[in-house]
Amino acid sequence: MDYQVILVENNRLMLERLSSVIRGTSGFSLAARYQQAGDALGQSAMFKPNIILLDIDEKGNLGLVPEFASAFPGAAILCISSHWDAKESDQIAQAGAKGYLVKPFSSEELTEAVQTFSKSGMAQGSEVLAFFSPKGKSGKTTLIANLAMSLAARSGEPVGIIDADLQFGDMAVFFNLEPKSTIVEATRDVKFLSPITLNPYFMAVPEAENIRVLCGTKKPEFAEMVEIAPFEDLVRMAQSLFRYVLIDLPPGFNPISVAAAELAATTYMVAMVGGGFEVLHMKRALDVFKAWPDYEQRVKTIFTRVSPCTEKERELLEQELGYPVSSIMPNEYLLVSAAANSGRMAVDVQPDTPLSKNINRLSKDIMGRRIQWGAP
Repeated sequence: MDYQVILVENNRLMLERLSSVIRGTSGFSLAARYQQAGDALGQSAMFKPNIILLDIDEKGNLGLVPEFASAFPGAAILCISSHWDAKESDQIAQAGAKGYLVKPFSSEELTEAVQTFSKSGMAQGSEVLAFFSPKGKSGKTTLIANLAMSLAARSGEPVGIIDADLQFGDMAVFFNLEPKSTIVEATRDVKFLSPITLNPYFMAVPEAENIRVLCGTKKPEFAEMVEIAPFEDLVRMAQSLFRYVLIDLPPGFNPISVAAAELAATTYMVAMVGGGFEVLHMKRALDVFKAWPDYEQRVKTIFTRVSPCTEKERELLEQELGYPVSSIMPNEYLLVSAAANSGRMAVDVQPDTPLSKNINRLSKDIMGRRIQWGAP
């Protein structure tokens, strides 16, 4: 497809630089360029653009996005700025822009931006889901991997996984991935990145084209290299790329798990039934989350390896916990292991098993909440 581009850039030197990039990018033609957004609105219809690059560093241009969307309904509007800003990212998505590109950009970045955003646009209303366990061996990584597959398949929207279990994360093992870059490099570089340049840090999952994974550290001692502020910026930036951002957290409360929970729309506490103390640990963790005035809406509980996995058993766990149990998962260790060994997930290999059905039910609930909240 050939792209007819309208460029709006107030700075004369930057206008020349970006014009050169567009002209030098295969498949792109610079139909017209302007320093003033008003001129572009009044004079560009004749060019029939399908891409509009709009400078939002210029005061007032961000507010013109709806006018551009109305005047050029067949064009994808990509806002360009000298730096990435989480607040502006939300605003331009709500205004109707498709994407966000940091300038100056290269031909490769321009092509990637158009390919990434032109289909579905930025993930307006992106939902962050944090998965936390009071103690280890909860089954949450298995849950996250399978839930991501279910969400991607059922919604058709992009899903991102961030492995923030910094010392012993094994999401890469689940998906048979060999990462070149990890959360360590992504948080180190995030201040220089934009959503487009962050995207390659996430690895594509071969069995599911709309799932990408930011893998955990390669060695436990590297955990200290991940700082809180860059981690928070990373999560916010990932929201521009994915409708759903699933974060696998280390067990227990620590700065990373607290930061992720604060950013998340929903925090799932996950515990594996077995030793007899799981409910007690859940109660203690709930006491910490009660500091949030809206914790009852934001904190949900899941028990794994429940046997028998029945509604009655869920009600018994709920009574013992004294708090709603959102979901229970059966013990299907052999199925999960066999699927993982082949680089696939249980919901993909055997979609009719009790585990797959419960995970699909959970993804349906998540998608249903988005509709209820009025998200697009």
